[in-house]
Amino acid sequence: MEKRRAIYPGSFDPVTLGHLDLIKRALLIFDEIIVAVAVNTEKKTLFSLEERTKFVKKAVHGLSGVRVESMVGLTVDYAKSKKAHSIVRGLRATSDFEYEFQMALTNRKLSKRVDTVFLMPSESFFYLSSRLIKEIAAFRGDISDYVPRFVVKEIRQRLREINHADFQMV
Repeated sequence: MEKRRAIYPGSFDPVTLGHLDLIKRALLIFDEIIVAVAVNTEKKTLFSLEERTKFVKKAVHGLSGVRVESMVGLTVDYAKSKKAHSIVRGLRATSDFEYEFQMALTNRKLSKRVDTVFLMPSESFFYLSSRLIKEIAAFRGDISDYVPRFVVKEIRQRLREINHADFQMV
């Protein structure tokens, strides 16, 4: 029997406890989750694609059925190349819905074989976003409840390396 495989794409800049929550929820539905760390040309990232991929790999270490890869290009094409029939996306609030709905319909138009599955995060992560975490960190706020412990250190180090004025949230 063919494995039920799904792609969970995102920029993961940085990977959050909300992302990990969604991965664990997706594992209840799918046999295998491929976390696809993607290039998003509309986002200015704090970390490189290689760094983000390394962080996600470290964050999911020990989770059976999870693979992490970097991805460039259309998610639907990547899903087809990995023989995945589903794309997992998180929906936090109604503000996410319009964008995610548009993407899901566009992906369905590009490939009828790949469908999108929306998952809700746990209530404790409902408001969480990578953008918000970076903003809190930029102003020296405590982000330890939102990201894996090692990510806190990586963000603090990166923010020390760059001039805060050069770092704009996108």
